[in-house]
Amino acid sequence: MRKYLIMLALLCPAAALAFAFEVEQQLNGAEIAVTTADLGNNGASVSLHNYGQQAAVCTVRFRNGPESPRTRKARLAAGETAHLTARFSTTVIKMRVKVECKQD
Repeated sequence: MRKYLIMLALLCPAAALAFAFEVEQQLNGAEIAVTTADLGNNGASVSLHNYGQQAAVCTVRFRNGPESPRTRKARLAAGETAHLTARFSTTVIKMRVKVECKQD
């Protein structure tokens, strides 16, 4: 019985369900923390937290291979957090995210 449980655990790893993120950041002096998360097999999320003393304006571009990129914008006051999401019609294998921020 123990062998069957071990084999079942090896066949269903939770990490295999997640896809890879490639993040490029251009913060231009803004103090922004970027966190990524996958939302199933065709969605992605980026959380931005402004640690700085000034407001910042950020643009996030999500790319998934052949589909057209999705662009999201957010204005973050000092200490504020923004959650930006994008959905695609095909299954995501690798998500490329470009984050550009500038102080306001």
